[in-house]
Amino acid sequence: QQLLRPTLALCIGSSIILLTQAFKKKFIIPDFLEFSQQINKLFDSAQKQDSGQVADYIPQLAKFSPDLWGVSLCTVDGQRHSVGDTKVPFCLQSCIKPLEYAIAIHELGSQHVHRYVDKEPSGLKFNKLSLNDEDKPHNPMVNAGAIVVSSLIKVQSNTCTVMEYLKRTAGGEFVGFSNATFQSEKETGDRNYAIGYYLKEKKCFPDNADMTAALDFYFQLCSIEVNCESASVMAATLANGGICPITEERVLSAGAVRNTLSLMHSCGMYDFSGQFAFHVGLPAKSGVSGAVLLVVPNVMGMMFHNNMVLPFFIYIVNSTCFYDIISMFTFFVMQELVSYFNFHNYDNLRHFTKKHDPRRRSDDDPHKSVVNLMFAAYGGDVSALRRFALSMVNMEDRDYDSRTALHVAAAEGHQDAVAFLTEVCKVNPQVKDRWGNTPLDDALQFGHSGVVTVLQEYQKGYSDTEAQPEAEEQKATLDTVKVVV
Repeated sequence: QQLLRPTLALCIGSSIILLTQAFKKKFIIPDFLEFSQQINKLFDSAQKQDSGQVADYIPQLAKFSPDLWGVSLCTVDGQRHSVGDTKVPFCLQSCIKPLEYAIAIHELGSQHVHRYVDKEPSGLKFNKLSLNDEDKPHNPMVNAGAIVVSSLIKVQSNTCTVMEYLKRTAGGEFVGFSNATFQSEKETGDRNYAIGYYLKEKKCFPDNADMTAALDFYFQLCSIEVNCESASVMAATLANGGICPITEERVLSAGAVRNTLSLMHSCGMYDFSGQFAFHVGLPAKSGVSGAVLLVVPNVMGMMFHNNMVLPFFIYIVNSTCFYDIISMFTFFVMQELVSYFNFHNYDNLRHFTKKHDPRRRSDDDPHKSVVNLMFAAYGGDVSALRRFALSMVNMEDRDYDSRTALHVAAAEGHQDAVAFLTEVCKVNPQVKDRWGNTPLDDALQFGHSGVVTVLQEYQKGYSDTEAQPEAEEQKATLDTVKVVV
């Protein structure tokens, strides 16, 4: 059904900037269709990794199906993609820890929060009864630290306020609460109660905090429900410096987000954090519900969910590591993600050529590419032409007069440039511009005898079957270009 112009204007009026960005491909990931197709391939491959079992030390979690698989992502521009069971609610569990820490920093300030909790990796299991030399929890990502942070928020705030923050980070999408999980955690949380009393003995709580209330609040936070889609927006809010990409509302301060991502990177995967930083290199937080919140700073946020968490040893690049939160499915997808794309924190965006970069670059504009190519040919800049060829630029691109770089180089008499375009790039010498002239015609017209000789020799051995007019077919000449370099 077609829309009349006034109706169309009414429908898109509030989103005209978003649509303009989409049509001009100015999003952080311009070719989002290709990117999402690659995510689908990673998901399909990962489904074969079915090791593990559903966590059962919290009875309510043991009821979840082991067959639930889901991945959702949201970019900082609001581009969305989901695959699998992404609308099924699940509890955040420990994935709440970075979010509650970010809220605490935003509300109370870093200096106040870190009077009570440190910033160092513990190297110990997440539910260990352990403090540092100053009798502080090691960091906010382990249970002891999260319980102390909960007490700080409880003194200043309440569950309703935290829920409001979470809904804003999720752009108003699904955020719920599982009372059954909350009750189950309270009934089976002996270890956390032991940690709470240990913290109380060491005077880790603020003076006006109640330990029992703090624990109750902590259990409530762990029982907050999301689905993959809404949680990916939460992760994207962290990736976007605290601004929700769906509503464009600033929810958290940039400083709070920076601190949170730093601690997620160093401590978010507990005693597996070093291995995870080495192999994946991105801020992440795991939860016993099978959820993993992953942030690619300034690009996107992702939520993975699979209940088959690993209770035993897993092998990673000839080393063994005990870990009991992350599923093999999730770890496989994340490792493959940073193997295919240059998302690892320490991948070099300019020189790591073996990986794909889906992000927008300043030279991606095809019109700008043609202009730069023509200027290089006009100036006889062989180094620039070689750089364009190595960057897979179509060396037969035409300008508005249907002239190619070979036309321009021939008309200006740049014999070295003409030799490079013909002998190395194997461009078509028979292309005619809008006036019907070939590069050879231009060289003859302007009296460049050396260029005429090069083009005549090249045309003798040239045939239409050797031409490669499509940009993607130039890959065959890349090795030749590298030899020249």
